[in-house]
Amino acid sequence: MSVGALFNPRSIALVGATDKSGWSVSTLLNLRTHGFPGTVHLVNPRGGTVHGEPAHRSLSEIPEPVDLAYVMVPTAAVPGVLREGAKLGIRCYVILTAGFGESGPEGARLEAEIADLAREHGLTVLGPNGNGYINAAASITPYGLPIAPPLIKGSVGVVLQSGALASSVLGFAQARNVGISLLTSMGNEAVVTVTDVVDHLVDDPATKVIALFLETVRNPAEFARVARRALLAGKPIVALKIGRSTLASHTAQAHTGALVGDDDVIDAALRRLGVIRVRSLEDLIITSGLLASTGPLPGGRVGVVTPSGGASEIIADRAEDEGLELPPFAPETVARLSEIVPSFGTVQNPLDVTGYVLIDRTLLGRALETVTADPGVDLVLLLSEPPRVAPPDPGPTLALYESSARRIAESPVPVVVVSNVLTDVTEFGRQVQQETGYPYVVGGIEHGMTAIGAAVRWSRTRARTLERGSAEPGGAALVAVPDVPAAERTGVWAEHRAAALLASAGVPVVPAEAAYDEEEAVAAAERFGYPVVLKAAAEGLGHKSDIGGVRLGLRGPDDVRRAHREVTAAARAHRPDAWTLVQPQRTGGIELLVGVVRDPAWGPTLAVGLGGVWVEVLRDTALRVLPVDAAEVRLALSELRGAALLRGARGSAPADLDAVADVVARVAALAGALGDDLESLEINPLLVEGSRVEALDALITWRS
Repeated sequence: MSVGALFNPRSIALVGATDKSGWSVSTLLNLRTHGFPGTVHLVNPRGGTVHGEPAHRSLSEIPEPVDLAYVMVPTAAVPGVLREGAKLGIRCYVILTAGFGESGPEGARLEAEIADLAREHGLTVLGPNGNGYINAAASITPYGLPIAPPLIKGSVGVVLQSGALASSVLGFAQARNVGISLLTSMGNEAVVTVTDVVDHLVDDPATKVIALFLETVRNPAEFARVARRALLAGKPIVALKIGRSTLASHTAQAHTGALVGDDDVIDAALRRLGVIRVRSLEDLIITSGLLASTGPLPGGRVGVVTPSGGASEIIADRAEDEGLELPPFAPETVARLSEIVPSFGTVQNPLDVTGYVLIDRTLLGRALETVTADPGVDLVLLLSEPPRVAPPDPGPTLALYESSARRIAESPVPVVVVSNVLTDVTEFGRQVQQETGYPYVVGGIEHGMTAIGAAVRWSRTRARTLERGSAEPGGAALVAVPDVPAAERTGVWAEHRAAALLASAGVPVVPAEAAYDEEEAVAAAERFGYPVVLKAAAEGLGHKSDIGGVRLGLRGPDDVRRAHREVTAAARAHRPDAWTLVQPQRTGGIELLVGVVRDPAWGPTLAVGLGGVWVEVLRDTALRVLPVDAAEVRLALSELRGAALLRGARGSAPADLDAVADVVARVAALAGALGDDLESLEINPLLVEGSRVEALDALITWRS
């Protein structure tokens, strides 16, 4: 299968061309008006004249080779077209026709037949039920809906699992002066998939950024492969993934399952792969356009130059939302700006140069030049936009924008130009940008700050990837995994078995002794020293606290005897063979949840967050799809709302985050090494106090 050949034909046959079809009219018009350099053949079973041109009755009548067949025939006739084309050596097809897998069992059967034909004859098939594609870089436009001029060529490759939205996305990109390299409407993906096209775009020299609209990720492993390729190649992937579901439990036993929903896992998976996830079509195109313009950004310290105090305040608020820093200007920058900004202005970051820009048209540019030289900023946000209406004499306007463009091009740090609000770039504004070299303008402060924040985060992920030389986390903890016979990999392993497995892998676990009567419980308590904890234990027993199976703070033999009687009575109502575990009681510190749950699509997923009794109340967790290393765990811990507790809030001792990250990475490595039989593994709580890290309770659930 050759995706490159699909997108670069020298001759195209429109099969099923007819004056009665708007699709047919639009496809031919697109090819004629947007500069397709090759030959277009029309095929209609009646022959004659179609769209004012002679038509062939079949592919076989075309007297020269055909590189691409664009198929618009009725659903049942599509397989016949592919068979005829395969005999003639035509290897690439776009199938516009609908009525296949999306329409029911008979359509699904026909779609399977198309896939079988493609495999048998080595055909590359886009669709069915898709509009086609627009290869703007090469002026090849076999696309079934009208393409309004101008078709702006650029470096954003767009791949959509939606035919209806493709034209809207294209229109918005044109309105914001974002040029595309390739836009593809995928249809049903019977043969060519999203990942096939992304793979092609990673190697495409005309593409710098890949924008995806995803309804589903059909093959997570293959998607992960191409996303890693893109990250290593330095091509950002920006994705709008729809279909966010309600939180769903993957296992009835572990708290972790109640905290990990399908959409949460997708977030974690995309983050691990360096894919930027956005929430709107506007952000999809605007963020892609920014990254195509700037490439990687060197950091998150932003200098801001605006002509508006109100806009400065909005930018400051949004910068905090995005985790961007607006550092104070250096003293030498303040001194230089004080000579430029009117006396009634305030020199600070964000900088409002005031409305005096209407009198001194050079003020904004001179302030920009000064701020870009500040040693404490990684990039500068300039609030500006192309002119909307052409003045009677455009000369001064062009000169002003040419001067600004030169300052931006010569800046020692990237300059991101952002407009106040999201409006279309007018034809005159587009002309000014083209003639002066004025850069891409991000549409609106809201979307602009979203795009800058996303670009900075992607750039950091990219930098970490280059440092370790791989798109996968490295240095994961090595664990010794005991041989667990297949017959034992079943049901729920309660604390005594789960803790033993963790301990064998080097995870620190609170000591415990089994007690089958009151005297054994007292003897164990005496050995540990009071106070102690007594818990119910039995094969298959899950959450002990739910059945009254835990007693804390036992300070003497009488407490232990009474607790043993009560706990065994409660537990044996559920498990007749229940006994108890005695442990030394731990106090102080911070309780964390560490759990791994197997997602049906993405595999084992780590959740780490505040634990104990608060886990389902606070729901403060960070997720990572395995594998992870200690560095990635540390990053996850920093994302928690309760991260300040670990750092030592209100005078408490800070946690040894390296020790915590090492233990959590060891737990994740164990879960990964246990293989596909594992459904979930949970420690709740993992007690952290300074450098002491200890699992106080554990639970394992096997998939069977």
